[in-house]
Amino acid sequence: MEIEGRPGLNVQKKGIVKQPDPVKPPPNNTEEDMDCKDMKKEALSRRSAWQPTVFYSLGNETFSFTGQEINIRESLDSFGAVIWPGAVALCQYLEKNREQFDLLDKAVLELGAGTGLVSIVASLLGAWVTATDLPDVLSNLNFNLSRNTRGRCRYTPQVAALVWGQDVKRDFPSSIYSYDYVFCADVVYHHSFLEDLLITMQYFCKPGTTLLWANKVRFQSDLCFIENFKKVFNVTLLEEIPQEEVWIYQATAKTSAQMREEKREN
Repeated sequence: MEIEGRPGLNVQKKGIVKQPDPVKPPPNNTEEDMDCKDMKKEALSRRSAWQPTVFYSLGNETFSFTGQEINIRESLDSFGAVIWPGAVALCQYLEKNREQFDLLDKAVLELGAGTGLVSIVASLLGAWVTATDLPDVLSNLNFNLSRNTRGRCRYTPQVAALVWGQDVKRDFPSSIYSYDYVFCADVVYHHSFLEDLLITMQYFCKPGTTLLWANKVRFQSDLCFIENFKKVFNVTLLEEIPQEEVWIYQATAKTSAQMREEKREN
């Protein structure tokens, strides 16, 4: 269901979730609301655009990325409503490497968007973003996206429900949905849907799609997932952050020919 006055920003309402638009709209008008301008001036005066910082408070976290202040509302009701270190690390990486990963006018899908921090930063960097997560997370996700991107971004980000491995082909048919990038942050931990997650990653990573995945290693199951991940993706370790135990990977889907050749070699 679209919010009045916010085209393309979709939220769960009365059990119905509008699917995201498959075609990128024209860029937004560059005029900004006065409150957004004031927030931007304050952020620029207090912090360097190239040195993101974070300040903690109960239920709310404030970040500075791309010279703008980002306020994230958290909740202890769900893992998806808490900011995890992989999300912060991926945002920092995208900001530091914005020339290598130029997101301007790119179509970006985030899996397991949670509080929306990564999707917000990608939007601020000029991407057309679709942030997805479980239906019960969408209300807080939408709230954070709306208040941190309104009047600031080239494209209005979208919010959509996506349950890994369930009805993905029906809800996101590959004939009309395609993305330049798929982002994932701390989506791998001790849960029962790792196989569904990997299938979903594969589904969205078509030729020409790059996946960026940041994750804190916590359990043995995380390492098993990484091994399975490398079987179906061409993987490059972009950065390792030892103090946080976070790894950031770049991946592209292997072709059927590549996987057949590897099977023969093994």
